[in-house]
Amino acid sequence: MSRRILIPTIALAALVVLGGAGAYVYFFSGLRTSPATLALGSPSATTSASASTTAASGGTWTVTSGSLAGYRVKEQFVGQSSAHEAVARTGAVTGTVTITKSGDTYTMSTAKITVQLSGLASVDSVAGYNVTNRDRIVQQALDVQSFPTAVFQASSVELPPATATGQTITVSVPGQLTVHGVTKDVTATLQLRVSSASAQVAGTISTNMTDFGVSPPSIGFTTVQTALTIEVSLNLAQSA
Repeated sequence: MSRRILIPTIALAALVVLGGAGAYVYFFSGLRTSPATLALGSPSATTSASASTTAASGGTWTVTSGSLAGYRVKEQFVGQSSAHEAVARTGAVTGTVTITKSGDTYTMSTAKITVQLSGLASVDSVAGYNVTNRDRIVQQALDVQSFPTAVFQASSVELPPATATGQTITVSVPGQLTVHGVTKDVTATLQLRVSSASAQVAGTISTNMTDFGVSPPSIGFTTVQTALTIEVSLNLAQSA
């Protein structure tokens, strides 16, 4: 190739690369959204008054429809100064929570929550990128064919006195989390609201995927951090 042809060709290739980079920066600059962390909403005045007169008496609650579980993890896109929070959730959640009452003392004596990982679907948004592609890569990293569930088994913990009046309380709950066939001690930070026939729980667990033998998913133009937050929002109905 002659010099007169080579130089314009190189210049054209450079423009194509720069144009692609410009489009990349355009798509990933400020056009990213992530939903807020799962949490309990404020009860209405009617609900609060009802709860105060029908406080929990102890019993077992079962996870019902409308419950959610998922994760959030930071992604760093090439060429971007700020990280993006990838968020995925599923409604495939089952489990029970048992609360016992002795005098004026309430104790969450047992709690076991199971999440079907194959149902995890991304709920964040990144302009120019189909986030559902991430879900397939995450399922491969978790090896959901061999390890289809994540399970949190809580240890017994005494609840604050406000539990008796149906108020929203916050409590740290130690327990064990099993993911990818590996079980680790963790601590969940939970919001809990209990009345005589129903309960709501929302909470988070901060952990690291490599502790469970899971390597950060490999996604083009993206570095995934190993630290992640597991979150839940549970509706429960008294079953016993």
